[in-house]
Amino acid sequence: ITKNIQFTRLVKANYHLKEFNFRRINGSIEETFHVDVNDDRGNRVMFKMKKDDKGAWHIVQQALPQWVFESEGKLHELIEAELEEERRAS
Repeated sequence: ITKNIQFTRLVKANYHLKEFNFRRINGSIEETFHVDVNDDRGNRVMFKMKKDDKGAWHIVQQALPQWVFESEGKLHELIEAELEEERRAS
């Protein structure tokens, strides 16, 4: 049984605090998270992050604002911290 994981974190991106929403996609062969965030105009930016062979989380889509890609390292840290918290709680 795979536990659903959903969480929201504030991240400073593009000089503003942005609310990133994370949801693990269950049933996928690769570990994957769906992530969404609002841009400065209120439009929803949605993308996926997948774990590579070395254990790092990377953004999958290419057509995203640059500030999303600049936040990739921080998003990796947030996912890893949440997964570690889930492991400790189990």
